[in-house]
Amino acid sequence: MIIAVIYLVLPLLDVLLSAEESYLTSSNRLDCVKANELCLKEPGCSTKYRTMRQCVAGRESNFSMVTGVETKDECRLALDALKQSPLYNCRCKRGMKKEKNCLRVYWGIYQHLQGNDLLEDSPYEPVNSRLSDIFRLAPIYSGEPALAKENNCLNAAKACNLNDTCKKYRSAYISPCTSRVSTAEVCNKRKCHKALRQFFDKVPAKHSYGMLFCSCPLGDQMACSERRRQTIVPACSYEDKEKPNCLTLQASCKTNYICRSRLADFFTNCQPEPRSLSGCLKENYADCLLSYSGLIGTVMTPNYLRSPKISVSPFCDCQQQGNSKEECDRFTEFFTDNTCLLPKGFEGMLKETLQEG
Repeated sequence: MIIAVIYLVLPLLDVLLSAEESYLTSSNRLDCVKANELCLKEPGCSTKYRTMRQCVAGRESNFSMVTGVETKDECRLALDALKQSPLYNCRCKRGMKKEKNCLRVYWGIYQHLQGNDLLEDSPYEPVNSRLSDIFRLAPIYSGEPALAKENNCLNAAKACNLNDTCKKYRSAYISPCTSRVSTAEVCNKRKCHKALRQFFDKVPAKHSYGMLFCSCPLGDQMACSERRRQTIVPACSYEDKEKPNCLTLQASCKTNYICRSRLADFFTNCQPEPRSLSGCLKENYADCLLSYSGLIGTVMTPNYLRSPKISVSPFCDCQQQGNSKEECDRFTEFFTDNTCLLPKGFEGMLKETLQEG
């Protein structure tokens, strides 16, 4: 079972992620903050960049000036010129010091080039492909029944408390996520979300993944799965007074640089392909898990649903959607019925594993 194997191979991620950092450092591609600084120092690039930003701002504000043929030509020429600059190929790193500034630069260039909401390019540097390689072997090891006899969710919580970094960042999100602000507000959701993002961006994968993707024994499914669901303190980070429509929530997400970027990264790395070994189009199961965790701490925060089978979803639904019902369902199914994120159904694989053992 894949979810159990994650806990077994998580220690390998630390080594691989370290290798990933050195790999990206040696890359010729600049992050968008540095690319922007270089562009502003060069008069020709700086002028074209300002022109393009005015074009984007004008289009978003529906200024009549951007409808003219002459203006459109100027905008197109500015974009063509920037294709020869470092800005055009820049990317950002998740959790970097100036992440929001970096993403602001990225979307300032690319937001008018994007098309389908489910196919927006990720602004983040891809992780080292070797991370995905170890998960290609996961189905081979799924026949180990001993893994599912332990409460790995409890074990992961204990392991986190023994790791200084994990304990520090876990405490940092528990406090704002559980402190009531007033009789009407159960917590400071903004601070809770920010602290959760830092937890999944800063804590070693073997600990953060261990808590989020832990497996449960059949004899303790209810309590164990609820512990797993409570990992992100859903009363604050996930739930709300009313459940919004999923397309409305998506639109809200796209107004925030970080949320839009994390969602684009999720759609990029979790493209399903049922016929592949991992269930992923690019055989990048580990990348998908990383992208999924990146959504936690945004308005699009997903979590496990209380249901007999393992299923995840943002806090939204598609009721009263009208003519956009099909589009809304397609959006939610990317979470609830995605072979890349939940290959073959984790619970079914667990039961089969134990029966074979």
